[in-house]
Amino acid sequence: MAPWDGAVNKIFGIVTNGRDMLTTGNQLRAARSLVALDQVTLATSSGVSANTIRLMEAKGAETLTSGLDTIKRVQGALEAAGVEFLNHGQPGVRLAKKAD
Repeated sequence: MAPWDGAVNKIFGIVTNGRDMLTTGNQLRAARSLVALDQVTLATSSGVSANTIRLMEAKGAETLTSGLDTIKRVQGALEAAGVEFLNHGQPGVRLAKKAD
């Protein structure tokens, strides 16, 4: 268990209940690429506009400034597609382990 599991997320000031959060545009782009989703498909599945996805990714290595609800929607859609978010010192992504 990571030391911040269940702790207050320092970037957003919310309780994450052990989940690592989507935090940068580069992390979003990597997550999308990992599961072969284009921006329009991700936008549709997360309920946001394709322009929102494009603007989020344009932040690059900077912290996302989109609203928390938007970030949660995008993260939820990517997690449903099989992405696991990692923030162990640096934002990252990997394919989630399949349930047995």
